[in-house]
Amino acid sequence: MPQFTIETTYHLPVFRHSTYSACTPEAACRPSRTMTGPVREDYESSGESHVTGIWQGADAAYRGQANSVPPHFGAAVQRKAAQFELMLGLLKILVGDAKARRPTPPGWLGKAEWAIARGEAILEGARDPVEPGDAKDLP
Repeated sequence: MPQFTIETTYHLPVFRHSTYSACTPEAACRPSRTMTGPVREDYESSGESHVTGIWQGADAAYRGQANSVPPHFGAAVQRKAAQFELMLGLLKILVGDAKARRPTPPGWLGKAEWAIARGEAILEGARDPVEPGDAKDLP
């Protein structure tokens, strides 16, 4: 039976506490984004564990060609960000068609249906549905 070396990662938040004098909370936030000083690690708020690498063989990390990580084993926040970008693009196309009173090509509707199913899979922590063949050919 084949063996695989799997690398998993989790994001560990680090934080700083600083005090600022400002007229508004927004004004106080501006300099905080470039603050320096000692950081503290927040182990209790670490992110979920996710797969960042797969190699065929025992103890094979970074030796040879890495296999692609199936999307549902990746970081949920990155899946959600990619899905947001996809959904925004599709929504712009569909709204543009509606405003121009032109029919949306069937390929785009199929892509939208797939994107909805993919979004639901992301929320459930499930694997992505198979993308329809005609959707891959769209610009």
